[in-house]
Amino acid sequence: MPIHTSQNFWILETDHTAYALGLDSEGRLVNLYWGERLPRVSDYPKESFPLNWASFSGAGQNAREEFPAETGLKYIEPCFKAVYPDGVRDSVLCFDKAEVTGDSLHIHLLDAIEPLRIVLHYCVHEPYDLIERWAEVTNSGEKVITLERVLSAQWHLPRGRYRLSHVYGRWADEWNLCREPITPGVKVLESRRITTSHIANPWFAVDAGSADEDQGEVWFGALAWSGNWKFIVELTEYSAARLSLGINDWDFAWQLNSGETFRTPPAVCGYTMNGFGESSRRLHDYIRDRVLPKGHSLRKVLYNSWEATHFDVDESSQAALAELAAGMGVELFVMDDGWFHARNDDTAGLGDWWPDEIKFPHGLKPLIERVNKLGMEFGLWVEPEMVNPDSELYRTHPDWVIHFPGRGRTESRNQLILNFARQDVQDDILEKLDHLLADNDIHFMKWDMNRNVSEPGWDTAPGDPRELWVRYVQGVYRVWSTLRERHPQVTWQSCSGGGGRADMGILQLADQVWISDNTEPTSRLNIQEGYTQAYPACSMEAWVTDMGPEYLPLEFRMHVSMCGALGIGGHLVHWDEDKRAQAAYWIARYKEIRPIIQFGDLYRLRSPQKESFSALEYVSKDRSEAVLFAFRTYQPLIPQFESMPPVYPRGLDPEALYTIEGFDDIRSGLAWMRTGVEVYLTNYQSTVLRIRKVEG
Repeated sequence: MPIHTSQNFWILETDHTAYALGLDSEGRLVNLYWGERLPRVSDYPKESFPLNWASFSGAGQNAREEFPAETGLKYIEPCFKAVYPDGVRDSVLCFDKAEVTGDSLHIHLLDAIEPLRIVLHYCVHEPYDLIERWAEVTNSGEKVITLERVLSAQWHLPRGRYRLSHVYGRWADEWNLCREPITPGVKVLESRRITTSHIANPWFAVDAGSADEDQGEVWFGALAWSGNWKFIVELTEYSAARLSLGINDWDFAWQLNSGETFRTPPAVCGYTMNGFGESSRRLHDYIRDRVLPKGHSLRKVLYNSWEATHFDVDESSQAALAELAAGMGVELFVMDDGWFHARNDDTAGLGDWWPDEIKFPHGLKPLIERVNKLGMEFGLWVEPEMVNPDSELYRTHPDWVIHFPGRGRTESRNQLILNFARQDVQDDILEKLDHLLADNDIHFMKWDMNRNVSEPGWDTAPGDPRELWVRYVQGVYRVWSTLRERHPQVTWQSCSGGGGRADMGILQLADQVWISDNTEPTSRLNIQEGYTQAYPACSMEAWVTDMGPEYLPLEFRMHVSMCGALGIGGHLVHWDEDKRAQAAYWIARYKEIRPIIQFGDLYRLRSPQKESFSALEYVSKDRSEAVLFAFRTYQPLIPQFESMPPVYPRGLDPEALYTIEGFDDIRSGLAWMRTGVEVYLTNYQSTVLRIRKVEG
């Protein structure tokens, strides 16, 4: 039974963890425990005792409230702020009732005076040691209530000092891992760009400063939202650590009409005593099993034509590339930008989603048929949220873009953003893409977004124009989910100039993510490590391209990309026969091991963000097989007989016997994990070693 309940006290238990909450002596809903599962229900604390306070603060300043509102004599970061019809900006949330349905707890809160109900939802995902939280706010009155902040959750840690882990970056330099002390005050991580952003990601991990990949208490979580988000870390004057996550309240307002409900995106959180690696594996399992639409479908090896032809695409050029790709063992051919009406460069065409009449006078079908005869599926690039001013769509509907009336419209990459908060915009794009998919045998769509918002105006908004930030994302979700429902054969990729939209929200609709436009292999090692802190390898597209210095061996490039969903993006016409043969060898090798990589447990053995000699390992769920990757980037010249540190595998069955490719020994899993594997690499060398269980 995942939820234990008594009067005013609730315990949510997973396989190994527990989360307890209840009402304190003054009726506040407070957190009482979050950590390792205890043997008995009676073991959990049932009372929270706030510290004493001076006259400058009230009890609420120290209370571990589950969903604090802006009210009274407290000055912490709240989860909820609203303005009522009489101008009052004070919300006193009182407990009303609790309901348990299956694996979910629903706590109902009412404002003491105003006709407002908030329901806090807690869904227990037992086998993953995760709890999903979200809130619903309902206006039970007759007049409009304006919401100014509605976060998804706030969490409390035991009083003490902590370290925060998060990722940061910029375009082509995403997913840098940062671990820093949580200091007194408030730290905010956020996006204000209408997408998740390259700058940060709504994932976090917190520890006491001593955890590593294999051991230590870690509290962690992520938000399932693809728009503006906000993560608040607060360490109060009494060393109380609070973590809050949800939709960004910057420039946000929502008119909640009579009878309407506002629902926040879910936040998923967890706890482990087994370090950062275990926190990642729990998220990976959950995302594969319960988030991704096709979490257990093998990702095909794809070829993308962008680097070869850019905008200069036509049937003959793409067919020539397809011939070479098929000869290498590629399973999916994706034609990138340049195929649609009047698209000869990035100044025109976006919004007009039909084949260019000059480049494809007979439509896409002849090319698709040629690709299919070569044994490959066909895919296509689109950027549905964007429009060029030089397009039929914009000339017909210039009012459809996000803009402030009477102000200039800032173009970026010669394009503007369609207002997907508008249903007429959604319906138009739906009609065009639906027609494209219905008329052609397309099995893969790369959905791109190559700029962020400016002039976020919406003069015809039915409510507050600042609802744009949320309604836009909801509109994108509607278009994407409708197309998925109508065309279930299609695999979808989320791309936003690389990793600009990668989160658990989009992964409910996208099968895989283009995590960075930077495909230089040594950079990718760092980028991929950061991405896998939260998201699984099956969702991580990784291409072998022509980016990077020529002295990097193709083998090294292949090995880096084999750590995720393998793709090829180089100009195959410029690859000689030997290079294509090498690639074919590694593609075949990848197909043998990709079930382990895409669906197995990831162990980050040596960090590329810390070391020039790095390693990672994927272990099958039954622990019968594993794949060990090791990479060496640049180290200064060293003596000929330098001894490199052993690589210590993880995740093997300690009692079982294993062989490791390249070694004659048969050892127990425990022996391999304790004594390690000697791997000798020179600069820019890499290796892939298969590990197999031996019977007997």
